[in-house]
Amino acid sequence: MNPQERSIDKASQEMLSRMTAAGQENAWDRLAAQLPQCGFGKQGICCRICTMGPCRISKKSPLGVCGANADTIVARNFLRAVAAGTSAHSDHGRGVAEVFLEAAKGDVKDYGIKDRVKLFKLAKEFGVETKDRSVNDIATDVGKIAVEEFGKHEGTQLMARRAPAVRQALWKKFDITPRAIDREVVEALHRSTMGVDQDYKNLIMHACRTALADGWGGSMLATELQDILFGTPYPGKGEVNLGVLKKDEVNIVVHGHEPILSEMIVAAAQDGELLKQAQSVGAKGINVAGMCCTANELLSRHGIPVAGNFLSQELAVATGAVDVMAVDVQCVMEGLAQVARCYHTKLITTVDKARITGVEHISMDEKNVLNTAKKIVKMGIENYKNRGEVYIPNEKQTAVMGFTHESINYILGGHYRASYRPLNDNIINGRIRGVVGIVGCSNPKVQQDFTHTTLAKELIKRDVLVLTPVVQQSHAANRG
Repeated sequence: MNPQERSIDKASQEMLSRMTAAGQENAWDRLAAQLPQCGFGKQGICCRICTMGPCRISKKSPLGVCGANADTIVARNFLRAVAAGTSAHSDHGRGVAEVFLEAAKGDVKDYGIKDRVKLFKLAKEFGVETKDRSVNDIATDVGKIAVEEFGKHEGTQLMARRAPAVRQALWKKFDITPRAIDREVVEALHRSTMGVDQDYKNLIMHACRTALADGWGGSMLATELQDILFGTPYPGKGEVNLGVLKKDEVNIVVHGHEPILSEMIVAAAQDGELLKQAQSVGAKGINVAGMCCTANELLSRHGIPVAGNFLSQELAVATGAVDVMAVDVQCVMEGLAQVARCYHTKLITTVDKARITGVEHISMDEKNVLNTAKKIVKMGIENYKNRGEVYIPNEKQTAVMGFTHESINYILGGHYRASYRPLNDNIINGRIRGVVGIVGCSNPKVQQDFTHTTLAKELIKRDVLVLTPVVQQSHAANRG
């Protein structure tokens, strides 16, 4: 398959050609080696939940060993996929909440409260007293409530109260108002176990509640806490694509989903001593670039460039210009290890729950996280001299990002009359036909970025306002 069939992005096409010429394997090659993929698995009609299986549903064999039919098996598999996604997003949120609480108590010195306005708003929402109290005391109470949200035994999620009354009434009608995230995920695994829930409609309804637990719980809560800790983004310009890597600077790529460490890597890259060390090895400076959702966080808050999306991670290493790639959790391909071994790139895992066999691990010390970040940046500086051939595609685009609730509210209404009125009016009068969020990683089964860009173009033609995380493609520019 030629590179043009694999990606619509010119930078990706160039790197795919170079990797093919060098005989280096990537995600597209590994997919090709898997073809044809299992038809039963693709349709979700293969069940491996219990040891009587695996069972495959067909005309010849329409029921599993336990008697489960295709509807039950598909619903169980889907519910488990939702539970896995919810646990991943929400475990990220829990990590942020824990760091937030430690920072509020003063146990983590490298973080502080950057958005006090948002802190006071969230405190009011949580019922935390603010009068005549210090910022840290208020933040501590907020942090305790946030941590408890993940596993509380009673009630529903506090953040779900933000939903419109009509929506909340609908959730109540179908009994899917999200409770604690841990409870929904555990119940999802229990329900989908052999011999438990065998009504596909009932299974799907719990999938809805589990998904709501993620969106209104872990994800929304993580966003609020990250904004308070690191600062709420406002619109600004940034650059996207592999062309943001620099041939004459130390390139540090941060990849994953959690901004806890990457925030400090950005700070470390501006340290005077480390900049002098970079210059001493012949580099003009230190360039930090992001990959995937970690990139989106840094782009929105600091204007740090984005090197690419999910399918770009191996291609970035193949440029030969990445001195260190520090990864945290989610969307990190194990194949990175093999590609990194073909170049000088140091691949480093930083989260204890997410290691890769044979890859150096530097555990993030949350109480001294800046020191961890400096250590990683220093490794990149020391590795700069080990570079071989470097090829960086001359492709990068400008993106405008940082569209938060606060910034949109201000832009549309001003400081004293902050309002969504102009947007609402234009939806009501039909000039804007709707608002769509396009979110999701690229998949090598489909031409890279084609689905995102095509869908966005078609929606815009129809007067639909499109919002998308900038890391999903090199042609879009909004914060997810």
